[in-house]
Amino acid sequence: MYAQLTYFDRPRNPEQLAAADFATEERIKPAVAAVRGTIKTYVLRRPDGSEVVVTIAETEQALIDTQKAIMSSALLPGEDVALLPGADRVEIYPVLEVFDHDGARS
Repeated sequence: MYAQLTYFDRPRNPEQLAAADFATEERIKPAVAAVRGTIKTYVLRRPDGSEVVVTIAETEQALIDTQKAIMSSALLPGEDVALLPGADRVEIYPVLEVFDHDGARS
């Protein structure tokens, strides 16, 4: 299992967040759904609009394929590239350990 952390470090204004949310729902989620091996994605957002997206996948290749699918998706009518600056950095890690809060290990 592998995890990808995608960082949007800069604060974003409401217009940028609305554009990002639209892109996620209408373009990115459908592109990611077509890639096999992605298990789960968590979106963590601070009040200032900075964000970390954590994606868990079966393999590192699934994460790479997901990146390619997102980057090759065409902007939809009405999307403004100026409002979608992209991630500040993306990191992939092998998952070393998974445990539940009750202490059980997977």
